[in-house]
Amino acid sequence: MISGKTRLIGHLGFPTESFKAPLIYNPYFERDGIDAVVVPMGSRSEDYPDFLRLFFRLSNAHGALITMPHKVVTTGLVDDLMPTAAIAGACNAVRREADGKLTGEMFDGEGFVRGVLRKGRQVAGTRALVVGAGGVGSAIAASLAKAGVAELGLFDMDAGAAEALGERLTRYYSALAVSTGSNDPAGFDIVVNATPLGMKPGDPLPLDIERLPSTAFVGEVVMAQTITPFLAAAQQRGCQVQVGTDMLFEQIPAYLEFFGLPTTTADDLRAVARLG
Repeated sequence: MISGKTRLIGHLGFPTESFKAPLIYNPYFERDGIDAVVVPMGSRSEDYPDFLRLFFRLSNAHGALITMPHKVVTTGLVDDLMPTAAIAGACNAVRREADGKLTGEMFDGEGFVRGVLRKGRQVAGTRALVVGAGGVGSAIAASLAKAGVAELGLFDMDAGAAEALGERLTRYYSALAVSTGSNDPAGFDIVVNATPLGMKPGDPLPLDIERLPSTAFVGEVVMAQTITPFLAAAQQRGCQVQVGTDMLFEQIPAYLEFFGLPTTTADDLRAVARLG
């Protein structure tokens, strides 16, 4: 039941037809009696900077979920940008503080890390390889650094993108050992495919699977299918894996905490979601 007291969370992006967040958050809010609602709001790129500011002038605007194509531009529209968002160069959540200022954060990588931890694996002190230094790869690398990995290997076909990400990481985490230029997974504890490889039939694997340690935890961001060819190959080598959709559900509890709302678990959200 929406009332005059309902807290409004805008889901800002364009187009809105594929938005899944309202089908996850709103059933959870309804079941637990949380007086909040997530509403899709289609804002074109040329309107977005003005619209974001206007949205937060609403007295009942509680926060915003930011999706494509606005994640990058949002970093320059908020008053305070959290380190993870600054490193990722993208922002997918904004909240209004008591003084009216806007704080921006990025949770794509947080969802990945929470998934690793919930599966009983350690992150702090480990060696992690992230293949792909685009938006999602940068976010995962930033969250792995925040979680305390000892070393990060970064690889991208655009070598400059990996090097720039490494520079941003060491700016915030000076003790972190960063290497770039190789996608060889040998010796790594956590290995992540943060490239689009696996979305299309016949795509090559993102790395030499024969070099992948059987003890490695292997993660995927591609959601086109649950078990991608990369994850299937990793499982054949005996690796524990994490599917792409885990990152989506695991980040929602972090969003809820960021917005100061009652939180829950990823499994609970999967159970209550009305995704069809």
